[in-house]
Amino acid sequence: MTAVGTMSSAATLPVSLKCVRKSGVLDEEITNFAIPLGATTHLCGSVLTETFFVMVVSKILYGDVPAFGTMVLFIILLGIFAVGAPGVPGGTVLASLGLIISVLGFDETGTALMITIFALQDSFGTACNITGDGALALILNGIFKKKQTN
Repeated sequence: MTAVGTMSSAATLPVSLKCVRKSGVLDEEITNFAIPLGATTHLCGSVLTETFFVMVVSKILYGDVPAFGTMVLFIILLGIFAVGAPGVPGGTVLASLGLIISVLGFDETGTALMITIFALQDSFGTACNITGDGALALILNGIFKKKQTN
């Protein structure tokens, strides 16, 4: 609920840590490493939704989705640009405006539509990011425990 309410992975971090510790499932070292790292670098919800939205907006406004190579370049650059965005609600789309304009060739209408759509759904993307952080922490915990027993 905090992720949905704040639209910020950084603002949700204390609640995420508290919930993970309360569950008692994860090792404390894994928790202290994976959850904060995920809150700043693991942005599956934001990046996936923005990638989907640029294709939809491009199809609606410009009649076609961007070329495959253009989308690959956009996704790689978006992954890099998004790392600095988790503390700002809607930060991923704002950080990527230069990419949307220069790589994908969106005009003012397309850019405005992207910002609007992203703002409407960003809380759910943040919730996806936070949930994914917990899942990745569980995976790391499983790998770490397996290596300790061997």
